Amino acid sequence: MSDPTPSLWEVFKSVCASFFGVQNEATRRRDFTYGKPGQFILIGLILTLILIGGLFLIVQLALYLALAE
Repeated sequence: MSDPTPSLWEVFKSVCASFFGVQNEATRRRDFTYGKPGQFILIGLILTLILIGGLFLIVQLALYLALAE
């Protein structure tokens, strides 16, 4: 029988799905039953920082283009 613990890739996919609010019930149940909270927290923080950094860069680019004229 295989290990039901989600792999790092499955944790990444679950965190991405939760960002959009489209988590599957079976996946959510697996995550809450067998997942390690530390993995979800770490990947969630990393993806949040990437999101904030991306938004910051987009705003900086927009401001640069708006003020360059």
